[in-house]
Amino acid sequence: MPGAYLPFGNGRSYGDSCHNDPGLLIDNRRRGRIHGFDPGTGILSAEAGVTLSALLARAVPHRFFLPVTPGTAHVTLGGAIANDVHGKNHHARGTFGNHIRRLTLLRSDGGVLACSDTENPELFRATIGGMGLTGLILDVDLQMMKVPSAHIQQHAIRFDSLDAYFEMIDRVDAEHEYSVAWIDQLATGRKAGRGILLAGDHADASCDFPDLPRGRTLGIPVTPPFSLLNRLTLRAFNAAYFRKAKAGETVETVKWSGYFYPLDAIRNWNRLYGPKGLYQHQSVYPAEIAPAVTARLMETARDAGHGSFLTVLKRFGEHRSRGLFSFPRPGFTLTLDFANQGEGTLKLLDALDRIVVSAGGAVNPYKDARMSPQTFAASFPEWRKLEAMRDPAMMSDFWRRTAMAL
Repeated sequence: MPGAYLPFGNGRSYGDSCHNDPGLLIDNRRRGRIHGFDPGTGILSAEAGVTLSALLARAVPHRFFLPVTPGTAHVTLGGAIANDVHGKNHHARGTFGNHIRRLTLLRSDGGVLACSDTENPELFRATIGGMGLTGLILDVDLQMMKVPSAHIQQHAIRFDSLDAYFEMIDRVDAEHEYSVAWIDQLATGRKAGRGILLAGDHADASCDFPDLPRGRTLGIPVTPPFSLLNRLTLRAFNAAYFRKAKAGETVETVKWSGYFYPLDAIRNWNRLYGPKGLYQHQSVYPAEIAPAVTARLMETARDAGHGSFLTVLKRFGEHRSRGLFSFPRPGFTLTLDFANQGEGTLKLLDALDRIVVSAGGAVNPYKDARMSPQTFAASFPEWRKLEAMRDPAMMSDFWRRTAMAL
């Protein structure tokens, strides 16, 4: 479909779900107004092109926060819905789409449809996580979350092995709103799977940090001719980062910007990966086999000569997403970032796909630029339901590469 269209947010997806190279993009950033915010109900109404950072700037002074947030505040509201993003508290609150009260959708036939649990509910479900394929999201009513403070009382828990993480995660998730673990993917032997679990809850109202922290202060000015994130530099970084955390559990209050959006503080951080960029691989797999699958995924990457800069492990809870095509499902999710080394990296990613699919898991389409149609179908066996709801004028490089090739 060479003449197709695709809604475009802020272009923060790692893969090609926001690309439509043979067609045209509909830039939704021009529609970035906040219509209103009611501190009594916590409902924020805005156009879909507004960024999450703008929503936070409006709501945080009133002691409200996003109920679910991804690892960057620079995505648009429409993009967060289209990808049904998840955060560090999926075990507590599910995905972003679970907190959408209502949205309006422009279809290519000119119709503007109100969508909610009671108005066009099937189209509502298809739009949440639908990667922009059901039409252009215009306006959204989002239920914000009341908090005593936006800042976080963080519990940094250092663990020496993957087994130690899985032994404590049930308790930690039950006790805290947020939970995410950094893993040293390159560690081997008795150190294999060591890392730091960063659990947290919103601090109390006595927190004396300013509500809105200062903006970014660091940046990567140029793209180096080669990746600065290789096995040698990553081993040194991982060892230093692990040792920086004290043994056992450390509790401190940290600014919300640093806890939720650490990479937002570094402009053009992706340039560290060099001129060929990076691939991110995120997967989810059942909880009962998660320790073995997690270890195998990291070991496979090491054996292929690849180091992951940011290796993140967390649990997806039992909250069912409203979205027809949402990636999160009960189990554990592992995210790996690799500098692009060409054919070797692609072969590794295919090998990781096979491990995940054979374990009954799924690969995240919103962060993918190369999975096969077969991996896609195994990850989302009900993909035809989204195809049936797709606006006939909408298409993306991802959908063209996967669903349309089946």
